[in-house]
Amino acid sequence: MGTTISMLLPEKQAEKGIQLVYLLFLEWEQTLSRFLPESELSRLNRQAGTPMMVSELLYTVLVAALAAARTTEGVYDPTLHDQLVQLGYDRSFEQLEAVPASLGEAHNQGGAWRHIQLSPHSRRVTLPMGCKLDFGGIAKGMAVDAAVERLRQHGIRPALVNAGGDLAVLDLPPRAAYWPIAVPAQNASWTLPLGRGAMATSGIARRHWLQGQTLRHHLLDPQTGLPALNDLWSVTVVTDWCEQAEVAAKVAFIQGPQDGVTFLRQQNIAGMFIHIDGSWETVAPWPELEMHT
Repeated sequence: MGTTISMLLPEKQAEKGIQLVYLLFLEWEQTLSRFLPESELSRLNRQAGTPMMVSELLYTVLVAALAAARTTEGVYDPTLHDQLVQLGYDRSFEQLEAVPASLGEAHNQGGAWRHIQLSPHSRRVTLPMGCKLDFGGIAKGMAVDAAVERLRQHGIRPALVNAGGDLAVLDLPPRAAYWPIAVPAQNASWTLPLGRGAMATSGIARRHWLQGQTLRHHLLDPQTGLPALNDLWSVTVVTDWCEQAEVAAKVAFIQGPQDGVTFLRQQNIAGMFIHIDGSWETVAPWPELEMHT
């Protein structure tokens, strides 16, 4: 999924836990990656306009993605694949270098998710012509949740599963009241005491690149098809599930520091907004933080 997966597990169960989580993420990657031409998602994207029966995994993630799109009134949009490609994000980020300006601007708005047709009984999916899916972080968040659940089923606990900063925990570490989680900024960091649930961060610290002389990032505003323009460095949220945290962090970042704060308050989701200039603010019920410079 274009990210590093790390875990904290009991020493005696670590080998088994690592294998379980590795196999799960491998399955999700091979099914849902837009960068693998042989993935099921890539095959579905190539068949826009034609019904295709899909696996339970892909169907489940698609249903969750469409639900998130409806709940956020389209701010989260899983159909911005072509806009990302036009901006130069056409390969795994580890392989992405400077992109020529000749690729052009991506002015197409989002919203194609509204026209996706689903047949629940047969798991048939019909994408509208010209539509391609890119699930983005929601698939990663769901994979983290699934990994934690798989560890729980096998009695491997306590546990923490971290996929590039999107993480979830199971129980508490030995002789501790919480998991100390780092929340980094450009010139400082904070320690978040996470007692349960999940945390996710959306921001521009890592996934940004140059297209010609223009700085781009992967968090697109569906109203423009271009990277969201605001003064945010990152948004971190804490919720019960990593899937929910991932969507909320992305939506809050795209909406910006004013509307994003309002969105989290309306959803009663704890959040932390870090600005490019280093200033920050939190949205209750955010726990107390320990700051490091």
